[in-house]
Amino acid sequence: MAVPPSAPLPCSPFYLRRQASCPQCSWGMEEKAAAGAGCREPPGPPRAAAVPCFGISVDQDDILPGALRLIRELRPHWKPEQVRTKRFTDGITNKLVACYVEEDMRDCVLVRVYGERTELLVDRENEVRNFQLLRAHGCAPKLYCTFQNGLCYEYMRGMALGPEHIREPRLFRLIALEMAKIHTIHANGSLPKPTLWHKMHNYFTLVKNEINPSLSADVPKVEVLEQELAWLKEHLPQLDSPVVFCHNDLLCKNIIYDSTKGHVRFIDYEYAGYNYQAFDIGNHFNEFAGVNEVDYCWYPARETQLQWLGYYLQAQKGAAAAPREVERLYVQVNKFALASHFFWALWALIQNQFSTIDFDFLSDLVVAASAQRGDPLQWLGYYLQAQGGRPRPQEVERLYVQVKSLPWYAVIRFNQYFKVKPQKYQGAMATAGAELAQAAGAFFKVMVIQGGQAPGG
Repeated sequence: MAVPPSAPLPCSPFYLRRQASCPQCSWGMEEKAAAGAGCREPPGPPRAAAVPCFGISVDQDDILPGALRLIRELRPHWKPEQVRTKRFTDGITNKLVACYVEEDMRDCVLVRVYGERTELLVDRENEVRNFQLLRAHGCAPKLYCTFQNGLCYEYMRGMALGPEHIREPRLFRLIALEMAKIHTIHANGSLPKPTLWHKMHNYFTLVKNEINPSLSADVPKVEVLEQELAWLKEHLPQLDSPVVFCHNDLLCKNIIYDSTKGHVRFIDYEYAGYNYQAFDIGNHFNEFAGVNEVDYCWYPARETQLQWLGYYLQAQKGAAAAPREVERLYVQVNKFALASHFFWALWALIQNQFSTIDFDFLSDLVVAASAQRGDPLQWLGYYLQAQGGRPRPQEVERLYVQVKSLPWYAVIRFNQYFKVKPQKYQGAMATAGAELAQAAGAFFKVMVIQGGQAPGG
């Protein structure tokens, strides 16, 4: 039920636990005092000041001249000859350059230039609103301005995490706490709707109408994509995952760890918006595998997930969650991870068609299954052997059929896994060693998730 316009929104549970809350708005008293802020107008979060918009277009292939024009507007006291710049190359959607004067980058402006045709994927006006909303709740840096094909914002001090970092319990606890904080944000008084289906429908329409003729033979036909989308839309809402404000793109490089303050912050809010709680978490768990060198044996094991989810639920509730609550969220998250695979698979097809960024968007998506059939059968044998005994050929074949019945985007991950692993474990593969069997077992705990369990375990 919508909150009446005259009634203030309830304060975030995150703030209720940690500090006295303001009776008139969703900010905590300590946070308001630190910001020197008065009460904001209920209902909803504090209103952000208007962001300047400059009629400047920055050349994607030659960013620096346009970036320096923007700096003259934002930092007129900086002497042009003293401005230093640093290019960041990790982004796979946009291009980013830092502009600063002091060596320690104490005052640093980030200039982000939107990627080619990314307006097909991202609502830029909505991105700015999300940026301001997160900033109002202390979850984002300052937004300095927008320009014709990008925006400028405050540099957030700290280290961008890698896949190896987000697997560390001391860090993934901080990530779980920050996600719980963001999930308590209320943007307005109405009941939110998930953005997932609307965005996936738009992406699918683009693939169908603009990319379909050029699809690789290894990508399923449009009819198959449509069936999978319908299957997801039919089954996942039945899990009753709450709709909350989500980041929706929490890959490791979008997490900044500040060791001096002992906290993490999330960056890049292009895909942020209301969505299913389990999608945001499942999407993050998928990112444990990395981006440049995807390795799905790093998808978090059940024990790791339960620990992560326990931290998350405790942050939301203010007390330890019951085991059944953690288990319920675990099931929801692993099923919504399928939707994450499907969403980014469509995204990769679109990016591969239009992006000018030097990144092979399909290398992680399209693998020729026919050339891989021998290796998976051999690996399945190792997996069953790890369960005990010597598997019969028909057992291996039956498990192979099970895996191939997974959704197409999971099968693509399956084929990619077997394409990479034999090269990494040649010695173990020759001897059917314990290391290989363990890696194979970890993989099946990830991919065979429609029933909630790995075969044989």
